[in-house]
Amino acid sequence: MPRVTNSPASRKRRKKVLKYAKGYFGNKSKLYRYAKEAVQHAWQYAYAARRKKKGDFRGLWIIRVNAACRAAGISYSRFIEGLKAANIQLDRKNLSDLAIRDSEAFNALVKIAQDALKAKAAAAKA
Repeated sequence: MPRVTNSPASRKRRKKVLKYAKGYFGNKSKLYRYAKEAVQHAWQYAYAARRKKKGDFRGLWIIRVNAACRAAGISYSRFIEGLKAANIQLDRKNLSDLAIRDSEAFNALVKIAQDALKAKAAAAKA
């Protein structure tokens, strides 16, 4: 009696890995042993990058808000401190969007933040 190799499933699995590795350089796209390793690494990088992307976007939004704040004559950190003092809860994504698309509304927020900072300083003195 011949040994059982599960050949159809094995071949299907190997073909699937080689399909994922299509376009890789050299042996990594041709030979199963190397393709499997390359695909596993690629999936690890993709998994990590999906998480890193969130931080990258937050950094981009902060850079945009900072640039708009500097143009309005206030630093980013003082602006955020003023918004917190004024109890305005807008996330960085929406602030960035306002800074790009609606500069009047953003400048109004800057004014509110500056007024809240003045009130906070006055309260600290008293």
